[in-house]
Amino acid sequence: MAQSAERLLMNEFKALSKETWTNIELINDNVLEWSVALIVLNPDSLYYGGYFKAKLSFPKNYPYSPPDFKFIRPLYHPNIYPDGRLCISILHPPGDDEMSGELAQERWTPVQRVESVLISILSLLDDPEVSSPANVDAGVMLRNNPTQYKEMVTKDLELSKQDIPAGYVMPTHESAFQTKKDEGDFDMSWEDSDVESFGGSESDVDEEMDSDFEGYDDDDEE
Repeated sequence: MAQSAERLLMNEFKALSKETWTNIELINDNVLEWSVALIVLNPDSLYYGGYFKAKLSFPKNYPYSPPDFKFIRPLYHPNIYPDGRLCISILHPPGDDEMSGELAQERWTPVQRVESVLISILSLLDDPEVSSPANVDAGVMLRNNPTQYKEMVTKDLELSKQDIPAGYVMPTHESAFQTKKDEGDFDMSWEDSDVESFGGSESDVDEEMDSDFEGYDDDDEE
């Protein structure tokens, strides 16, 4: 199964490497460990212009178990723990959870992929779930003193820029959309699309995933 996971992840890696809203690299040429930078392209976001580095670690039985995601610089956010890990349903193991009340469809499933995880995290940044915070203080501040909370976000955003690699040209809302137009993609707006607003495409690796899933049964028998 490990070989199937690596083959699937390499297909996903190649597809995501073409996107403007993330900058990814393999750590020590290991396809099970990625260095990821999330780049918010929504100009209305508090996080616009930031370069948020993280580490993605994948289990050998991926996609049957979810990856582990951790920000290198923890952000002051209701759903981010002080060590940089996230409290987000899509990264929780498959199945219903009676304790949290999460349903199976809210949690990880084998049909998920890296792109959907990263887009969910980008969405979470601007739309935190304050009812079950990982950082209680951040949740309280967001509710009671949003102005101070925005100041904390701005501080994190400015710190994140220290991680921009030398020579790397940060994409902007305008440059990302121009790239899409140059490639022949249809024009779109932030209001029109949830997935495409981050520069992602939910169909880039569908064919590769289908072919990889066909081999899982054989791998399990081994």
